[in-house]
Amino acid sequence: MQISAELSLYPLTPDYDAPILAFIHRLREQPGIRVATNGLSTQLTGEYGAVMAALTEAMEPTLREGPTCSFVLKILNVAIEPGVLEEV
Repeated sequence: MQISAELSLYPLTPDYDAPILAFIHRLREQPGIRVATNGLSTQLTGEYGAVMAALTEAMEPTLREGPTCSFVLKILNVAIEPGVLEEV
């Protein structure tokens, strides 16, 4: 099953750029998913298992080693190409 996930990372520190960029780089290293970013969020698309595994691999170091932070995550049970208007 193909899914899409949209997430935003909010490090609760004045130096918020570094944790966000490190997180995005870890996501881009994960196999089997498409990653797109914009100024507000990061979107992942792929098979359910691949997306969830990528999230686990990329989020854990941020939560364990980074500053206090908040992740906001939305998951959709269809694959959506970032930037493409989808008819509903």
